[in-house]
Amino acid sequence: MTQDHPNGAGTGTEAPAPWRPSRTVAVVLAGGTGSRVGLGIPKQLVKIAGKPIIEHTIAVFEAAPEIDDILVLMAPGYVDDARGIVEAAGFRKVRQVLPGGGTRSDTTRLALDAIGPDDCNILFHDAVRPLLSGRIVRECVNALWTYQAVDVAIPSADTIVEVGDDDCITGIPVRARLRRGQTPQAFRSGTIREAYRRAADDPHFAATDDCGVVLRYLPEVPIKVIDGADENIKVTHPVDVHLVDKLFQLAAARAPRPVDEQRYTEELTGRTMVIFGGSYGIGHELAELARRYGAQVFPVSRSATGTHVERDADVQAALRTAFEATGRIDHVVVTAGILEKGALAEMDEATIDRLLQVNFVGPVTVARHALPYLRQTRGQLLLYTSSSYTRGRARYALYSATKAALVNLTQALADEWAEFGVRVNCVNPERTATPMRTRAFGAEPEGTLLAAATVARASLDVLLSDLTGQVIDVRRSADEPVVPAQAGPAPAAAPSGR
Repeated sequence: MTQDHPNGAGTGTEAPAPWRPSRTVAVVLAGGTGSRVGLGIPKQLVKIAGKPIIEHTIAVFEAAPEIDDILVLMAPGYVDDARGIVEAAGFRKVRQVLPGGGTRSDTTRLALDAIGPDDCNILFHDAVRPLLSGRIVRECVNALWTYQAVDVAIPSADTIVEVGDDDCITGIPVRARLRRGQTPQAFRSGTIREAYRRAADDPHFAATDDCGVVLRYLPEVPIKVIDGADENIKVTHPVDVHLVDKLFQLAAARAPRPVDEQRYTEELTGRTMVIFGGSYGIGHELAELARRYGAQVFPVSRSATGTHVERDADVQAALRTAFEATGRIDHVVVTAGILEKGALAEMDEATIDRLLQVNFVGPVTVARHALPYLRQTRGQLLLYTSSSYTRGRARYALYSATKAALVNLTQALADEWAEFGVRVNCVNPERTATPMRTRAFGAEPEGTLLAAATVARASLDVLLSDLTGQVIDVRRSADEPVVPAQAGPAPAAAPSGR
């Protein structure tokens, strides 16, 4: 193929022909084995936010309107795993899943062979950068109308030093001109093919990225750099797994909200929701809201229906009643919980048992018995934690511990139930005006508490989303109405709703 050169470079006085790619192909480079992560499987198969990393990455390109085809180059020995993920997720743009090569450059050559000779845009992206944004994809593709090669990079926040063999500084480059490279790297197909053709004649060829190949063997070709993003990090070391998982949580802090009120009605009409702890507080507000949009709601609690969330028979009876009445269960919500303050050494056994039973055994019991129903509808289980899950607090030891356990339970069940299409999420509201909080803390300054109705609305958005394995924070916005603490008639010994 004749190579294009912007502004006529390398073509004499003739203007280059306009670039007319036949398609845009995203190549997901998943050939690494992830030895530095130390988890025994390739890092691209590690699950984060309920899905394998590679699934998150492919999903970005699947959703990008600029991408026509996706090619996956997987670590040899794990190709069937990748194909299974693609099939289960229903990705329609993935054309092939092939084994990668022994090096990054070998894998690129295999991708070029698989793509074929036609003129197209090609984006090479690390499978273990799952937080790639649609904005970056779009800007890469747009830049290829003008440039033959495009890189993605961010400014370096750190000073970079050069060192010699003795580990002493030999130079300090000017930081303002330095960038940290990311992916994707995008090319017109003829450009990257020609760069690798020339590299094949070099016995000393070595490269860790494709822009480096173009820079070395096609020095006359400008490589455009577009802005990357801090969150577009690469999972390389064990700590990166935790960082990326937290970034997914932050990205899901606000569940996507339907575009209008009518969408809520369309989504909820004919669906069945069972709410354990639905008599007061957040559970009550959610029940009222879901009913308003057409859902058939079955709120149960200790005080209103005699349902003890920690008892097998009670939970099974509540779920069976809802199913027999409607023929389905789409959403199961557990807002039931109790808060007892006090030093652990001073608590009596009855209080300790009640805290553990209601706050942890209860959600576990509900989860066990809800799964058969949720599998039929590919529905969702929604749990609730609190900000205390991130750090144990004095005089809240068991409450904090059970809330942390619910977060782990959420993430574990999201993994276990992904094969069934059942989603599991956890809402983390800030201090909320509920009867449970009033009993524990008494009257609090107006304007300092989140409205239970606000948490209910956010919960509904989560239930209607595709999220799974997420901890969704709900915070009071600047325009949140002033909310006084609520009083409520729920029994003091065992509050039935948050």
